Amino acid sequence: MVAIRDALTKALLKALEKARSHGEIEFCELPRFIVERPPHQTFGDYATNIAMMLGKELKRDAKEIADIILKHLDLDSGLVERVEVAGTGFINFYLRSDWLCDMVRQAVAEDERFGHSNIGDGQTVQVEFVSANPTGPLHLGHGRGGVLGDVIARLLSAVGFKVHREFYINDAATSTQMRKFGQSLEVRYLQSFGHPAQMPEDGYKGEYVVDIASEIRKEFGDKYLHIPSGERVSIFTQLAMEKMLARQRAVLERFGINMDSWVSEQWLYDGGRVREAIERLINSGWTYEQDEAIWLRTTSFGDDKDRVLVRSDGTPTYLAADVAYHIYKYERGFKSLINIWGPDHHGYVARLKAALKALGYDVSKMHVIVYQIVRLFKDGELVPMGKREGEMITLEELLDWAGVDAVRFFLLMRSADSPIDFDVTLATKQSQENPVYYVQYAHARACSIFKQASIDRHPALTVPKDKVNLSLLTHSSEQLLMREVAELLDIVSEAALRYEPHRLTSYAHQLATAFHSFYTSCRVLGDDEMLSAARLMLTDAARIAIRNTLALMGVSAPTQM
Repeated sequence: MVAIRDALTKALLKALEKARSHGEIEFCELPRFIVERPPHQTFGDYATNIAMMLGKELKRDAKEIADIILKHLDLDSGLVERVEVAGTGFINFYLRSDWLCDMVRQAVAEDERFGHSNIGDGQTVQVEFVSANPTGPLHLGHGRGGVLGDVIARLLSAVGFKVHREFYINDAATSTQMRKFGQSLEVRYLQSFGHPAQMPEDGYKGEYVVDIASEIRKEFGDKYLHIPSGERVSIFTQLAMEKMLARQRAVLERFGINMDSWVSEQWLYDGGRVREAIERLINSGWTYEQDEAIWLRTTSFGDDKDRVLVRSDGTPTYLAADVAYHIYKYERGFKSLINIWGPDHHGYVARLKAALKALGYDVSKMHVIVYQIVRLFKDGELVPMGKREGEMITLEELLDWAGVDAVRFFLLMRSADSPIDFDVTLATKQSQENPVYYVQYAHARACSIFKQASIDRHPALTVPKDKVNLSLLTHSSEQLLMREVAELLDIVSEAALRYEPHRLTSYAHQLATAFHSFYTSCRVLGDDEMLSAARLMLTDAARIAIRNTLALMGVSAPTQM
């Protein structure tokens, strides 16, 4: 069975195209419209505002437009019973009476595959995320970018795309940050031997630098104590990068994130890819020299100002390396490229796309999601964070405090373009106030019903699935729960295709609320064998929907709590 809202949306779009081809409605671009469950069932199972949105734009009567759409609407007669125009132009869809029963049966039959589809048809998508500098531990922001990228990848896989996860390592030896990291490590190493050494301005002052210096001393003793400073900094930069990268990888794995590949910026330099990218841009005719630097005319492609490609001292800028990296992405033939970037990269999107346009690449294939900041609260107080000042709260510390499930769930609770206030105190509460606990408890509660039925040897368990009469489920809480279960197909496809994983947390909470209400209102294991069998099947469908939603978020579904 198809996702309902998706099927209705496609039917509406086809009807509008037919109406346009017949000259009945003229439009260049359709306004944004919605297909949603109306507030009351008397208005149908689903409704759309497309006629009103078009009427407003075309300055025509919305009801007239709705009637034209209905004339050309071709719907699955096995799904839709009737369509009506209501109010000021709403189009209401009434599905056949037993469609909810079919959705419950589908959930139970498909089990772990329920909610999945083949919309992507095996097309390849690359998701590049986290991509932290190897100059420190992963922090909260990396955690948000990590869970966003990972869940987008899970969603795309669930709807039939072939997904490749990638981490871009900003490890170029020429990087100012890498040099500063090596210098900071040199200071801590010298200080461990009692040598007076001054931390450079803007150096990395975190305890992790002291820890790495201690590791190097333990491994190599005073081997690097009496060599020239420049040589020592180069060696320490490489050693620190390797150790920090290993820590980052371990934390990501603990967080449930496994990359398919790790691409090094230094590898791009060593293999001549950065030099080749610069040469291609120069040969494209879109560069010029000014103040002994090479500039790229990114303003010709929508950027707000031109950008330096090669500095006056001959070193390439970050832009040059990023262009080389994205050329490498395009070379691998991905159908789509998705970049998950932190809030400090917002102004970078236009310049990178401009550079790629200058080389003739189709930037419509590239989608950049810029997520906003995370603020951490504990016991009602804002926890300060600053990477170089050493006050950073690491992702590892947060996982120690709240656990993987809560951290993933909480970091998904808002859309990427909205800031998040992460309340550690709430995330660790074992109560209904804690949204992840609330959802997981619904799953455990459903499991407990089957456990009790097994202990009691309830006769409902022996009713064959094809003999279960789901039409007995007429209570309002049963109907609501069935509708919530049926929503999973649309939620997954919409969250995947719009790159909006936060939809999963909202849906999970609604589904759990519907299940808790059903549990309170309807006795599942009662005296009526056939009614109990129907309620058991609905319980199983809800359990499957909750578990599958949590799995897409990378959150566990406990069987008891």
